[in-house]
Amino acid sequence: MLPPQAQQPQHNPYAQPTMPSVPVGGGYGPMGMAPGAPPTGFGGGSGGSGGGGKGWLWGLGGAVVASAVWAGVLFATGGFDGDGAEADLAGYRYTTNLCTPTDTQSFKDSGYQQKDGTGSTSNPQHSSSENPALDSMTCNIDFEPNAASSSDYSSVWLYTTASLHKKTDPAPEFEAQYRAYEDQKTSSYSYQVSPVSGLGDEAYVVKQEGRTSSTGAYVILAVRDGWMTYQSTWSEYVSSSASATAKTPEEATDMLKKSAKATLEKMKR
Repeated sequence: MLPPQAQQPQHNPYAQPTMPSVPVGGGYGPMGMAPGAPPTGFGGGSGGSGGGGKGWLWGLGGAVVASAVWAGVLFATGGFDGDGAEADLAGYRYTTNLCTPTDTQSFKDSGYQQKDGTGSTSNPQHSSSENPALDSMTCNIDFEPNAASSSDYSSVWLYTTASLHKKTDPAPEFEAQYRAYEDQKTSSYSYQVSPVSGLGDEAYVVKQEGRTSSTGAYVILAVRDGWMTYQSTWSEYVSSSASATAKTPEEATDMLKKSAKATLEKMKR
């Protein structure tokens, strides 16, 4: 596992992000980026094959998505002033491999399959850290559309983080962390943040707008249940010439909600 200071590979804008180590500093929302990562958004990077020059930085398989993963993990070390209250973990348990309880049935039902790992890269990937103050867990899964042909280019990732806060209550700043995305906007994109019912004590969905639904979606689902925080991120790009069709942000949100509900139930077993 690479240290937080590791740089994203520069030769491939669609490369997967490195697994983050447990952070040592605070960071919130879209501003909580991995050290060395470029600003969130779609820059004018040249991209590679498969329609990379669309003005969208579909290095979301890289730096931007890495920042979203970090947003969930970094929030756990936000520096709240603890009042000595007993941690309310709502029955959730620490696991060394978050990929084990991560439920992927909704993605399979929607036409995706998990890619095979390679000799040098496993799929899925996971990391974890257990600490008297905070337990942190991550899981990254690389998918591909079932309908994709061998000549198609697609990048489909599910990034998941979960944190058990054992010393400080994350509730006071949880909503603000994700509302901060609303301030991250350019002429090319913006974020829409909405509350979600039926998951934990509070939940929010963050949808990135400014992309055509036919080529991809970028959606974050965040849940707080007691002193447990959970975030799952769907990042998809399918080239315009591909035989497969990408999900809309609304379809991606539905998949994430179903996955989160099943995953959180498994994390209590």
